[in-house]
Amino acid sequence: MASPTMKNGVNQPSRLFRVRLHRLPLVTRRCAAWVVEVSLVAASALVPYSVGVYATQHSTAELVPLNPVLATTEEAIAKTFAIPLRSQNPRLVAPLTNLFWWGAIITPLVLTGWQLYLLSKTEQTLPKRWFGVRVVTATGAPPGLARVFLREGVGRWGLPLGTAYLIWRYSGAFPDLSILVGLTGLMLLAEGATLLFAPQRRSLHDRLAGTFVLTSSRPGRPYANGTVRTQPLQNGQPVRLEVQSTWTELDEEGEPNPKRQAKVTTIVLTPELERRRIHIWYWMRQHPGLTLLLVAFVGMTSILSTFVGTQVYIQSQANRREFNSQKNQVFLALVKQLSATTPNAPEERRGAILALATLDDPRAVPFLVDLLSQETREELIDTLQQAVVSTGAQALPHLQRLNQSLTNDSQALRGRGSSQERQLVALRQRASQRAIAKILTIYNGQIHNADLSRVDLSSASTTLAPFTLVLDNTDLSGINLKTAILSNASLRNSRFYSAGEDERWGTFDDWITDLSQADLKQANLTDAFLSHGLMNRTNLIRATLVRTNLSNAQMKGANLSSAVLINANLRQTLLENASLTGANLADAHLTQANLQGARLGRVSAVGAQFPLARLVQSDWQGADLTEANFAQANLQDANLSFTKLVGVNFTQAQLRNVSLRNADLSHADLRGANVAGVDFQGAIFAASKPVKSDQFIEASSFVADGALIKGVNFAAAKNLDQKQMKYICSQGGLHPECR
Repeated sequence: MASPTMKNGVNQPSRLFRVRLHRLPLVTRRCAAWVVEVSLVAASALVPYSVGVYATQHSTAELVPLNPVLATTEEAIAKTFAIPLRSQNPRLVAPLTNLFWWGAIITPLVLTGWQLYLLSKTEQTLPKRWFGVRVVTATGAPPGLARVFLREGVGRWGLPLGTAYLIWRYSGAFPDLSILVGLTGLMLLAEGATLLFAPQRRSLHDRLAGTFVLTSSRPGRPYANGTVRTQPLQNGQPVRLEVQSTWTELDEEGEPNPKRQAKVTTIVLTPELERRRIHIWYWMRQHPGLTLLLVAFVGMTSILSTFVGTQVYIQSQANRREFNSQKNQVFLALVKQLSATTPNAPEERRGAILALATLDDPRAVPFLVDLLSQETREELIDTLQQAVVSTGAQALPHLQRLNQSLTNDSQALRGRGSSQERQLVALRQRASQRAIAKILTIYNGQIHNADLSRVDLSSASTTLAPFTLVLDNTDLSGINLKTAILSNASLRNSRFYSAGEDERWGTFDDWITDLSQADLKQANLTDAFLSHGLMNRTNLIRATLVRTNLSNAQMKGANLSSAVLINANLRQTLLENASLTGANLADAHLTQANLQGARLGRVSAVGAQFPLARLVQSDWQGADLTEANFAQANLQDANLSFTKLVGVNFTQAQLRNVSLRNADLSHADLRGANVAGVDFQGAIFAASKPVKSDQFIEASSFVADGALIKGVNFAAAKNLDQKQMKYICSQGGLHPECR
């Protein structure tokens, strides 16, 4: 007897939708369920990550360092996918960012684990349940955790993603991430498409895990009066399961249809194959003589190998101790010789110093550097410098500390100590500077991880100890020169950025020199390669940067006042809040550069290129921008008062609220620009043409090559005088007063 059915108007539309959804082909529902599964996991990571990025960008609280675990994760991801990290310094984020980014890591893992657990125990994930899809084994049972891991971890994702990554990594496509994304999509599509060409619509991951994808019962289709009869296994024959059940199908409105009832009997045969296993114990019992022979041979071999290995180890340790003892005796003898007081002591000390530099002893380098900090004779100071240089790049850390110590001593003695003390400190300082410069020159391109932060390599022209740093045509990429003093240095055609160990540009291991807060005042960087360089708050006052490549460099807050940047490459460079007062930017390329809040007063940028640049709130007072290109640039709230803008290209530029007071706009192209709120007080659109008194016809008071303003809307512009209005109306500009 059928049980009464209760109508529910609230659930009726949802039930109908589910019924119609389950009538779609199985392949369609499988694909839809997979898309929903991936979307849920991706959203669980992207949403908290995006919130964390927003929190950092709009944070008013004090920034804190990125959590070490998150930093390690970020570094691992960057290394795997060859994503360059712009800075190796501790990253600062908002406090909430650490919390949300933890969620971006944990939430996808928890969601994925939960869905896989549901699949292993209930045959369905939530999306598969929504679309009426279930995954079972050959016996109709749930797949279990092992099969689910094999199906999803290895077959569905492991093989396609691993194959795509290997092709991308070891082909010419590396490190282009767009190609990796395309390869990944193709591999996943190919793996999923295998079900279209396989019997029983089984894809590769199903065949690998021994699973089947079936249609689950439609919503509201109950199974009743089901009985199961089973025949046990007899003589290795298959198990016979006989299932009888009756069901009732729902109609289009979701109600039971008594006319659509049926009784089904299903027989399932499960083969059980007898497997024979050969046990080693059984084989040993069958072959006792051969077993004893093998055991004896293995035992004798083990004993002999142990004895020989022990003797070799003992002898090698004895030889090592003897060799170290000899080196120690030589080292002590040289140290004793360095303390000689005989009349020929300087020659003996010089020989001992040079011999000590050739000694393979880890104590030699720090000892030589320590001697350099104490030596009082100028000729022996030079000898110690040569000896330290001969030891190689391993001396750089010790020289860095010595240089910093001598810099502090020099500042302490300034105006206080005697001239002899200052002379001695200057000689030692020059020796350390020369040693560092020579090592960088000799090992050109071989030193990438050296830490030379806070070293003083500035040029000194005093009579105490003159020194000039010359590192032209030198590869300095990857060296840490943060807060170093390199004023007046000659670094012409030097390289500060190069490919890393994988010899590919734009990857995680690129060698990038850190020049943040360094002092490069009056340095010569002509033709230098500083692309992607780290130069935040770097001092480049009066530096020469002719044809220097600074593209994609980070120069936030840098001081480039009076610098020469003729024909320099500054494309996509970050110059936010930088100072370029009085700089020469003639023919420089600043496409898509960010100069928000930059100070460019009295700058000379004749013919410079600024298309698509971000110049919001920048200050250009008194600048010469003749024939510069500002096409599609954003100059909102910028100050261009008293600037020379003859022939400037402002097409499609954003000039909202810009101050153009007393600016010369002769022959400037303003077509398509947004001039709402622009202050034109005293601005010149065209130079006046003198009119002769004997002419019968009055000539135009404007030259033919005035500003191009046709179609420009000046309705919201400010401080337009009658002369400017006359020009605007006569040249096709738009304004309510023009008739």
